[in-house]
Amino acid sequence: MARTGSPAAGRGVPPPATHRTFPAGGVTLGSILHFRRPKRSRGRGRRRGWNWPAIAAAILLAIWAAQRFGLGDGTWDEVAQSFPVCAEQWRDAGCVIDGDTIAIGERRIRLVGYDAPELDGECEAERTAAARARTELAEWLSSRPFELDGGADPPRDRYGRELRSVRRDGRDVADHMIARGLAHQDRWGFASDWGEQSWC
Repeated sequence: MARTGSPAAGRGVPPPATHRTFPAGGVTLGSILHFRRPKRSRGRGRRRGWNWPAIAAAILLAIWAAQRFGLGDGTWDEVAQSFPVCAEQWRDAGCVIDGDTIAIGERRIRLVGYDAPELDGECEAERTAAARARTELAEWLSSRPFELDGGADPPRDRYGRELRSVRRDGRDVADHMIARGLAHQDRWGFASDWGEQSWC
């Protein structure tokens, strides 16, 4: 007699499953869904260039902070002496050249944080303001001891002048001169001729 059906049928072996079976605990979402890992882009990543505006802003901020809160090695030296106007009395001990520059012997020191009008300015209004600024600075420096920063090796401007901050009782001389209307704040914090504002 010929056998029919699967050879395993006669031996009580269940036929091979044709459907996926799941554990008794039930069907889970992970057992149904098949997630594929996202494919990587074949194109190369785009190299980002330097963010020059941000870098420039950081440099300017660092320069402003250095000039505002101290230059050089962070040393502040107390100075207790009078500073007459150089045109009236030249002294090795120190005198005031103009509203933002002083001399001590052969040294020329540009006070940072502000721009005073020029004595040889473009108009009479600027020259008058410059003379007032020079007198005001001489009186401020001579009134009481003040602190001068920069250490033994301060930075210098393009004219070779030492760049230093001056303060008294925690207040910078720049704040005093600006408040009196005898100076403008440095543009970008540089102690130079950049960004000068007109007095005429």
